[in-house]
Amino acid sequence: MPPSDARKAAPVAAPVRYSAAARWLHWVVAAFVVCLIPLGIYMVARGEATNFDAVTGTLYSLHKLFGFIVLWFILLRVLVRLQRAAPPPVATLTPLERVASHVVHGALYIMLVTVPLLGWAGISAYPALDVFGLFNLPAILSPDQELANRILGNHKLAALLLGGLALVHIAAALRHRFLKRDGVFQRMWPPN
Repeated sequence: MPPSDARKAAPVAAPVRYSAAARWLHWVVAAFVVCLIPLGIYMVARGEATNFDAVTGTLYSLHKLFGFIVLWFILLRVLVRLQRAAPPPVATLTPLERVASHVVHGALYIMLVTVPLLGWAGISAYPALDVFGLFNLPAILSPDQELANRILGNHKLAALLLGGLALVHIAAALRHRFLKRDGVFQRMWPPN
């Protein structure tokens, strides 16, 4: 076999995967984000259309509860990331892909912490901390409706930015899976 054919036939080493904890937390947080953004958009629109009926109140409670839970999963994910660094980049990444990856991942981490903190601050200032009439989330700001409206407006914009970043992230992952087939996608895919 000529040398050029031998290089083509040589198996490519599988890229190093993220830890099981990192993969699990990635997919849990992703599931929450996929639920929370449409839920937030729908509950606000429904509240404006129905003058905040009981179903809308339930949707807000669900959104608050999920947002509070996901904040703790995100913080745990950050701790796991700090404890177990990301695997080295795959050799097939171009310099532009490496920069884009760092920028998008960094922005995702920032927004994943910022969005729920803004939501929590907004409902604290409103105040609207009640969840299903069962308990109140702890307040992190004193009541101030004008401040609450500004914070919740920023929460909405930040959530939409997070959604846009998530779409870019998903598009890049699918590009690596189906076009480049370079193993980047499999590094975070759950199965062993």
